[in-house]
Formats: sequence, C-alpha cells, structure tokens
Amino acid sequence: MTTVLFSIAGVVAIGAAVLVVTSRRIVHAALWLVLALGAVAGCFGALQAEFVALVQILVYVGAIVVLVLFALMLTKAPTNPLPELTTGRSPFAAVVALVLAVLLGSGVVLAFGNEKVKPVADGSARAVGTQVFKNWVLPFEVLSVLLLAALIGAIALSQRKKED
Repeated sequence: MTTVLFSIAGVVAIGAAVLVVTSRRIVHAALWLVLALGAVAGCFGALQAEFVALVQILVYVGAIVVLVLFALMLTKAPTNPLPELTTGRSPFAAVVALVLAVLLGSGVVLAFGNEKVKPVADGSARAVGTQVFKNWVLPFEVLSVLLLAALIGAIALSQRKKED
C-alpha cells in the first residue's frame, strides 16, 4: 500500500511540475507549484515521515508560493502571457528534458531494482530535531540569518518611495 500511495503522489508531482514549466501564465504556474509541492509532501506522508511532510507544506506551499504571489503583486509584474519571451527552443528543451529523465530514471532503476518503498524511521519530529540541532546547527543558523536578510530586503523594497 505504501508503494502505491508513493507512486500516485510521485506521478501527481511530476505531472504538476510539467504544468508549472509549460504554463503560460505565472499565476497558474504558481498554483500548479502548490500542487507539485503538496504531492511531494504526500510522498513524505506515504513514507510515514509526517513531520517532514508538514514542514514541506508549511515552508514550501505556505511560504514560498505566497512569497511568489506577493512578489508579483508588489512589483506589478504582467501576469498575461508575453509572446516576445518565447524563444522557439521548446522542442529542443523538451528533448533534453526527456533524455535527462530517461538517464535519471534508468539510474534509479539500476540502483534500486525491485526494492519496495519502505517507511522511514527517522521522519519523526524527535529524530529530525535531534539531527537539526545536534549535527546541523551551523547551517541552520546561517539559513535563519539568510531568511532574516531576505525579509528585511523585502520590507525595504516595499517601503521604497515612488520616484517622480
């Protein structure tokens, strides 16, 4: 059952990711991104890593996508499709993406073969907290300073006076 749920969530994530890239409207792409990131959280949920799935939803779906939508609103970026931005290289990009997907997929199949997806034991809040605050303290603190700097930068940009 775990393998089936994981596979369904994986297929939904791949489908939504393709729609993120091929969508012509940026707001639609952001909404497809919500579905793709939610499906990745579903993959974590299928592996019984509930804490990691919740963090995926809170941080990525709740923060990153909202940040993208607020950035669109604050900068007044055009949300309509812009034909001058299309380069005509889409078929070449699709072929490169397909070749890369086949290479990565064959690498995963060769590495893992017919192994079944098994729930992880280290997805609990206690195990993740122990790893973050024992072994990964410095990167965690650097990331928190980086996020603080991004927040201060966003506030400074939104408070900038309009030039006459």
